Amino acid sequence: MFTKPRRTKMQEVNSSSMSDIAFLLLVFFLVTTTISLDKGISLILPAEGNEMEVNKNNIVNVRINDQGNVLFGDQPTAIKDIKRRAIDKINGNQNIIFSVLTTKRTKYKFYIQVLDQLKQAGASKISIANPNY
Repeated sequence: MFTKPRRTKMQEVNSSSMSDIAFLLLVFFLVTTTISLDKGISLILPAEGNEMEVNKNNIVNVRINDQGNVLFGDQPTAIKDIKRRAIDKINGNQNIIFSVLTTKRTKYKFYIQVLDQLKQAGASKISIANPNY
């Protein structure tokens, strides 16, 4: 004859301390994880509202287009030659300001390369112009 199988009562897993364990694991991983801090470009920005008249002879426009071609003043210049030309300008005039202008589609790579060249030349006054076109 057929007998019904006996139903055994299943034991429950005690989950009352599950939230405590999850919280402790969360705190452990937050404390032991190291956070890498990316370093950006170190530029000293002027205080807001500081506007002064600048002699036009003290400004050198550095324009970068979409393809990474650079106009240093009014002359086309390779990015690797910017440092040499900037040093010449700085030696001729200690108050020189380099105004970097880009287009909206200029690749960030070219922009950073130009800034690096100016920094390596010892340029302390760099103006970052807002692209209008």
